[in-house]
Amino acid sequence: MPSPLRRLLAPAPRSVTRDTVDLPLDDGRSLIVQRVRDPRAKRLKLSVDERGARLTLPWRASLSTGDRFLYEHRDWLIAQIARHQGDDDDPIAFAPGLGALPLRGERVPLHWHDGRFARIDMRDDGVHVQLPARASDVTLRRTLRAFYEAQARADIGHWLPRYLPDLPRAPLRLRLKIMSSQWGSLSPDGSLALDLALVLGRPSAFEYVLVHELCHLIQANHSPAFWREVEARFPCWRDERAYFHAHGRALKATLRTLCAS
Repeated sequence: MPSPLRRLLAPAPRSVTRDTVDLPLDDGRSLIVQRVRDPRAKRLKLSVDERGARLTLPWRASLSTGDRFLYEHRDWLIAQIARHQGDDDDPIAFAPGLGALPLRGERVPLHWHDGRFARIDMRDDGVHVQLPARASDVTLRRTLRAFYEAQARADIGHWLPRYLPDLPRAPLRLRLKIMSSQWGSLSPDGSLALDLALVLGRPSAFEYVLVHELCHLIQANHSPAFWREVEARFPCWRDERAYFHAHGRALKATLRTLCAS
């Protein structure tokens, strides 16, 4: 059979499917777990992040096998969820009346005003929010995200000229995203992506991630040579990595609470 015809008649590639399952707990409550059937998965996997619990199944695994796996690991799952909740023991929602906003490792005073348009500005005495009376939650979150992006780009614009002269090239473009696990990435074409949650944490940690990704323009790996490049530009990088280990989950969870839909 000719190759094009074989490709035409071949079954469509399997895609990832998602649903949820309720896991009963000993105290009478139930826990909602996202169930993901992934054709690329090689084994059953249970994970927890700031979005909740997730069970990944290989394509041929039965649902009953997944349910049994969940039940056998329920104690581990409960402990991990409690750990994540402990990292974010002061969840906040961005809504009128909130008194402070996380920014650059601090809680900055918030001032609310009535206005015709939704707008957020940084001033000497804190963050000022102008809000129409009927502004929707979506509008509020979108405006806050734009404010955070502007603040993050201002920080990057302050740091970047310091490191560009000894790089082989500048990044092609910069994107700020809400990232689930990574803090930054550099694509093969030189496009730089950074987690917007970085602007919530201390500035030195944000600067370290920027330097880390810029060094991938020199070494596209994590070899000893790469870490020598990081060390030469940012000698205290280990302190910042420890900061993310201690506070990273809370930063990501806070950003999602404030900005994600």
